Amino acid sequence: MSATGKHTAEPIAANEQQARAVAEAARETQWAHHSFVRELYNGKLRLDLVHPYPLEDPEEDAKAQPFLQRLAHVLESIDTDQIEREHKIPQRVIEQFKEIGAFGIKIPQQYGGLGLSLRSYVKAMGMVNSVDASLTTLLAAHQSIGVPQPLLHFGTEEQKQKYLPRLARGAVSAFALTEPDAGSDPSNIRSHAELTDEGDAYVLNGEKLWITNGSIAELLVVMAMTGPQRITAFIVETDWPGVEVAQRCQFMGLNGAEIAHFRFTNVRVPKENLLWKEGAGLKLALVTLNTGRLGLPMIAAFAAKRTLSYTRVWANRRVQWGRVIGKHDLIAQIIGNMAASTFALESVAELTAILAQKENVDIRLEAAIAKLYNTEMAGHIIDDAVQVYGGRGYETRASIHARGENSPPLERMYRDARILRIFEGTSEIMHLFIAREVVDMHLSVAGDLINQKLSLLEKIKPLLTAGAYYSLWYPKLWLGWGYWPRYSEFGRLAPQMRYLSRTTRRLARALFHAIVIFGARLEKRQSVLARLIDIGAELYAMTASCVRAQAMLHAQPDNDEPVEIAVLFCRQSRRRVERLFKTIFNNDDTQNYKLARDVLAGKHTWLEQDLPHLVEEKDAGRSIANGVID
Repeated sequence: MSATGKHTAEPIAANEQQARAVAEAARETQWAHHSFVRELYNGKLRLDLVHPYPLEDPEEDAKAQPFLQRLAHVLESIDTDQIEREHKIPQRVIEQFKEIGAFGIKIPQQYGGLGLSLRSYVKAMGMVNSVDASLTTLLAAHQSIGVPQPLLHFGTEEQKQKYLPRLARGAVSAFALTEPDAGSDPSNIRSHAELTDEGDAYVLNGEKLWITNGSIAELLVVMAMTGPQRITAFIVETDWPGVEVAQRCQFMGLNGAEIAHFRFTNVRVPKENLLWKEGAGLKLALVTLNTGRLGLPMIAAFAAKRTLSYTRVWANRRVQWGRVIGKHDLIAQIIGNMAASTFALESVAELTAILAQKENVDIRLEAAIAKLYNTEMAGHIIDDAVQVYGGRGYETRASIHARGENSPPLERMYRDARILRIFEGTSEIMHLFIAREVVDMHLSVAGDLINQKLSLLEKIKPLLTAGAYYSLWYPKLWLGWGYWPRYSEFGRLAPQMRYLSRTTRRLARALFHAIVIFGARLEKRQSVLARLIDIGAELYAMTASCVRAQAMLHAQPDNDEPVEIAVLFCRQSRRRVERLFKTIFNNDDTQNYKLARDVLAGKHTWLEQDLPHLVEEKDAGRSIANGVID
């Protein structure tokens, strides 16, 4: 309904061109600062951006340590089985978090927060996640994408004074962007807000889905349309008339998480609660999500650390065929891979947080690639741990306890960790986001050459411009020196650094070759782009591991264990990189895509024959077999 109470026309779903226009309009196209990952795809290993690697800021560490100790004390007293059993975080736990300031870790002290650094914040979230993922969801969603983050970036001083102290004290907040028909594609947002005739407020109507913290939130950032392709952000209080929690959603994991479906009916939002400016909501959302992703790499790293701890204990205790299973080669190989990867995940998370705190670095790609890499790798690590535990890894903790045994909640961790690859941008969306940014480096130079709307005559000038640029750029990708004695100061890590130097240029060549071979069709060859992104992710993880191990060795010259682990991780990573390079152009993508289209068109349904009809399908009057799900 409109501000005058009349029904407005139902928004029509955006087509591909409109969706692209909305996304491109909100995309940050300028690179005012350096980006280590962007330079990787340009063929440059910018070690000066990441090395020397600062292990810790003594002043910040001294400031954060008392809070981290209080946080650890609270975490050690929490009954996570109760959360799993009751599907609820006890109110006393939430009150304990409020008492120690856990809801205002990054909020400046002038607004009642702790004023700690991003690095301290991500470490705190990692610690929380190592105990229970539902607790992490509560605290991280509030501070990474909830009201505090966009308010600090885009709010007015009056808005900050009004809301930040309240948020720091523990007023739970949430971020409302997703809708039933608008997930990764925000152009399909149906929620709308219309200015009243008096011009002093907006009337908000619509629905929001999967709003983390929603069912207990006091404050929301809500995205709504205020005109054609104009997405605007508002601060909304959940006790206002017309704001309704329609459902608390349930998932395979995160049993204690308060994730809600919201309905807004003629909600009057004061004009002073408009966040930033009209039409800037999507850009605000993208910046907020980019910053919010910085916590997920450390959350994934601490999940891996906890998993490694559990696996080490079990593999030393469980005896089969006369020896502990950790001494059997197949299990030992799994544990070695887990340990090396865990070191890499923490290195990636720390390095990304360090870069985010630098004023001269643009971390939009680092945040995305760290989120992509760490969440994927953590999933594999937890899966391996379930395999090592066997039946006890698959059985619920409650069932194990019922017969008098004790075992860690691996089954729960497995379910909880699955969301990490979906939260704040799926792995597939991360691939596409990173690919769009790295391809843009070349589109800015040679984009007109693959523009099908331009005539041959119109392409002469861009051809000359591109030719001049690439005649200098491309030879450098072959002539750079990546062998001895370069990087000798890295000692045992020097061969890995030389490999990074050579492979960075090889990656840039492969990206350029893909653009030349596929031209405008590269946009549709998402699997090719994904392999290039995965190579860059491995190179980033190798770099982070090497520079961190070198810094740790410098701090403790008698302890070369970090170097030993980093070398092993790099060897493992190099094998993955080489496999990816082999399949960039030699793959089955075209045939696989054709088969998928055939399946979607109704061919090959014989593959599904002999499937009994399901009771729930009959009861709901729906038929999956006929391709319809109501």
